[in-house]
Amino acid sequence: MPQYMLLLYDNPANWQNLGPSEIQNAIEKYVAWGNRLRQQGVFKASHKLADDVGKVIRGRSRQSRVTDGPYSETKEVLGGYYLIEAPSYDKAIDQCRDCPHLEYGGTIEVRQVDAITP
Repeated sequence: MPQYMLLLYDNPANWQNLGPSEIQNAIEKYVAWGNRLRQQGVFKASHKLADDVGKVIRGRSRQSRVTDGPYSETKEVLGGYYLIEAPSYDKAIDQCRDCPHLEYGGTIEVRQVDAITP
């Protein structure tokens, strides 16, 4: 069955106005959503990314440069991902419809994983 990356983007400023109890409530919603994916047998992996800008490597071959980033015109940053299995894009998108990330103003990019075998 195909696998899909659910890439979660948001503006970190959206979280700055939430109090501790609101943040705890949001975390509980994400945990419940992830548990639902597990119970349905579609969950494969997930991780929250560290709250930093990361590094970007650009170049060709051995001639590359490393910069802080990614910086872009948008305020949204990639905050984490889920890896799920679904029979189609439509079914993968259906799994996202009740993701709490959307409730908090985030964006979910859904990408099919290419099943390249070595």
